[in-house]
Amino acid sequence: MRIFLAGAAGAIGRQLVPLLVDSGHTVTGTTRWPAKAEALRAAGITPALVDVFDAPALTLAVRAARPELIMHQLTDLPPRLDPAAMAEGARRNARMRREGTQNLVAAAQQAGVRRLIAQSIAWMYADGGEPHREDDPLDADPESPRAVSAAGVVALERLTLSSPPIEGVVLRYGHLYGPHTGFEKAEPPALHVDAAAAAALLAIERAHPGIYNIAEPCAYLSTEKAQRELGFDPAFRRAQPA
Repeated sequence: MRIFLAGAAGAIGRQLVPLLVDSGHTVTGTTRWPAKAEALRAAGITPALVDVFDAPALTLAVRAARPELIMHQLTDLPPRLDPAAMAEGARRNARMRREGTQNLVAAAQQAGVRRLIAQSIAWMYADGGEPHREDDPLDADPESPRAVSAAGVVALERLTLSSPPIEGVVLRYGHLYGPHTGFEKAEPPALHVDAAAAAALLAIERAHPGIYNIAEPCAYLSTEKAQRELGFDPAFRRAQPA
């Protein structure tokens, strides 16, 4: 399958690229940085040097790639989630989710792409009975301390799931840890970056339109749907080259 991977040089993207290549997919991956473009080429995919906020350039890149599916793994957060930079990082990331997703959806529609898989987060549920399932409401309280992030998540998920004729899939990831994340462990709901990448690959092959919780087992949320429908294994780790 021809895949357009937005965010190919990010934490999940780096782990996902070899899985996609090994599975026989033809991948075009985005980055804003020329040095990272060369690394993507060396990994076996075609780099697209483009900023997701440049809508005309993004549409041209998608059209040139002729993908059958777009994978949205873009984020804009400070290294190691530096607390001193998180307020600004949350605003940037919310913009990425709002405007970046809007531009990807528009590019998909103009290029005739009918499938979109997007990264969301699994710890934005409103207070209520646990474990949370995918149809539980999100915390949309405008007075909440996490209102900026929540608004971005709501926008991303709405655009992904409600932009016909696109068939959208949302992967609600837990807190990432592992290679290129800056963390060796994470608080629940936690998720190793390798398992996150594997879930994205499974979603390409098996997901129906809708939402999937993707995380390690915990009391906060249920991943039963992802395990049942995708075959998601939170213990998955990618074999490292010898």
